[in-house]
Amino acid sequence: MDRAPGLSVRLKLTFSYAGFLMIAGALLLAAVWVFLLRGRSKGLYVPDLSDFLRTLDPGGNFGPAVFVPAAILVLAFLLVFGLAGGWILAGRMLAPLARITDATRTAARGSLSHRIRLEGRQDEFRELADVFDGMLARLEAHVAEQQRFAANASHELRTPLAITRTLLDVARDDPSREGSELDERLRVVNARAIDLTEALLLLSRSDQRSFARDDVDLSLIAEEATETLLPLAEKHDVVMETSGDITPTTGSHALLLQLTTNLLHNAIVHNLPESGTVRVSTAVGPEDAVLTVENTGEKLSPHVVSTLTEPFQRGTERVRSDHVGVGLGLAIAKSITQAHDGTLSLTPRADGGLRVTVRLPATARQIP
Repeated sequence: MDRAPGLSVRLKLTFSYAGFLMIAGALLLAAVWVFLLRGRSKGLYVPDLSDFLRTLDPGGNFGPAVFVPAAILVLAFLLVFGLAGGWILAGRMLAPLARITDATRTAARGSLSHRIRLEGRQDEFRELADVFDGMLARLEAHVAEQQRFAANASHELRTPLAITRTLLDVARDDPSREGSELDERLRVVNARAIDLTEALLLLSRSDQRSFARDDVDLSLIAEEATETLLPLAEKHDVVMETSGDITPTTGSHALLLQLTTNLLHNAIVHNLPESGTVRVSTAVGPEDAVLTVENTGEKLSPHVVSTLTEPFQRGTERVRSDHVGVGLGLAIAKSITQAHDGTLSLTPRADGGLRVTVRLPATARQIP
């Protein structure tokens, strides 16, 4: 939430207590003037002990019989005034904290849709409320994504296994079958199930961040992935172009290679039917190392692009019929990027196709 700049809570409390003490001091000075200085000459006068021991005579001088009870009443009034004022000021200052506490209890009961939405100018409490709202939003989105993932994973895993079971039933009941054709179909289905399982394991591994970090060069990883996928690009009539200087970062070489391979594989498969292009570039900035993969292809809407990193969102209309994949390529790429404390963004190209930008923390150490 964007807020106008405001005073900090510490400064507010400082001003509040200082102002309250000023009021209390003014009341004390007024009491001194009423009981000690009123009726005196205009010259400088400093009361001493005799003023407090003076008795009340017929001329109206003040003495212990009148001043002591009056002083006690004034001090009692200041005490009550201070307690009441401090209680009210503390309550007003800490009211946002009570709302944050209530929201925390609500979230602890499982309601992630609740938001604090604390109004007012920016200060420590409102910054805390905004951070808490952002955390709840991310948790809610993550839980919803995991729920969709579980449902889609169950469906995707059930489908190849059901097909395998049906084919085996046919093979058992049809002794006159041609075994070579059926065996080939079984191998394809099983290979798809194995690919899906390995992709899920890789996704789980990157989510848990259970990997060692080393100094790597994204430009070398991009070249390695490009050489590996060059035969696939030639098969699909896609030209691959690479550019960029040394781009040092820190992470797992195997996972970053898998990330780049997934992005390039996606760019090759989801491309123009003929004469497509894939461009891979790396660059380094003051704070991040950037890997960019863009490809030609059909025009995509921002709504479609925003869902492509979700597991099993293959975009049926974009997929080549001869290489359907398992629908986890971009999801794995996003997970690997987040595990390396980076960001992955997808942008549709105006002429068609997709631009994927990965930003990872840069390191000043040069890769040998």
